[in-house]
Amino acid sequence: MCRQSATVCLVKLPALSGCSGLSLADRLVRLPDPRHRRGRRHPFVAVLLIAASAVMAGARSYAAIGQWAQGAPQEALSRLGARLLTSLNVRVAPRAATIRRIIAAVCPGGLADLTGSDPAGAESVAADGKSARGSRHGRVPAAHLLAAMTSDGRILTQLRVPDKTNEITCFAALLAPFNLAGVVVTADALHTQREHATFLVEAKKAHYTFTVKKNRPILHERLRALPWEQATAKFYDRSEGAPKRMTRGSCEGAPAARAGPPDRCADASGHNSGCGLETGAVAPACEPEAAGGAGP
Repeated sequence: MCRQSATVCLVKLPALSGCSGLSLADRLVRLPDPRHRRGRRHPFVAVLLIAASAVMAGARSYAAIGQWAQGAPQEALSRLGARLLTSLNVRVAPRAATIRRIIAAVCPGGLADLTGSDPAGAESVAADGKSARGSRHGRVPAAHLLAAMTSDGRILTQLRVPDKTNEITCFAALLAPFNLAGVVVTADALHTQREHATFLVEAKKAHYTFTVKKNRPILHERLRALPWEQATAKFYDRSEGAPKRMTRGSCEGAPAARAGPPDRCADASGHNSGCGLETGAVAPACEPEAAGGAGP
C-alpha cells in the first residue's frame, strides 16, 4: 500500500538504510515500480530522472516536461538512462502522457523519503503542515501535507495527512525512520501532546521545543511560575499587531531540571482564549514518568 490516497497508509515502503551519500539515481532504484511487469517500455528510474531534469530546467507542467524530454539531446537521454532502440542505436524519450501516468502511480511518501536528506549533524528539525494549493477537486478537500525540515533548510520527508484526521496522528510516522538522537525537534502548539513528547524522548532520544498557549491554562500557568530569570535566553522576539501580542523565546539551562512531556490539560471549551501569549523552551531528554513538573 502507498500513501498517495485520501485514506493514506503510513507504512514506509522503501528501505531507507544506507541511502546517505547515494546519488539520486541509486536512491530511486529502491522505489517500487507501480507498473505491471508486462508492457513496460521505458525504464522506471529513467522516467523519474527525465521528469526531475525537466523541472530543474524550468518545466512547470506535464506538457512542458514532455516537450523538454522530446527535445533533449541524445547525450542527455543516455546519461538519464532513457530507452534504447538497439536497431537504430537511438535513445527514445517517454511521451508526456507516459510521464504523467507513471508519476501519478508512484508512492509520493516513498519518493519523498528517498529524495529527502539525512538529519545527521543538524541542530534542529522543524515539523509543520500546509494544505497544497490547487489540490482541491469538487467535494474532495485539499491535500494537507506534513513535512520535516532541518534548521539549515534541508527537507527530510513529507506525508499526506488523511482527510478524516489531522497532523497529530501523523507526527510519529513522519519522524519514525530517522535517527534524531540529540536533535531538537520543534513544532507548533497543535503538537504539544504527551504522546509526541514521549515518542521523541523515549523512542528517538531527542529534545523538543513545543509552544504552549493559554488555551491550556494549567500547563501555561505552571510554565509561567517557573524561575525563568535563572535561564539564559538564546532567542527572544516580541511582536504586536491586531488582534494580539506575541512573545516567543527559547532558553538553555531550563529552570525545570526534570521537565517531562506536557500534561493533558485544556479548558473546558477547548477554545483559544485569544491572548496569544506563547512560551517556548527546550526540554531535556528525560524519563517522563519521573518528571516532577510539566515542561514545554
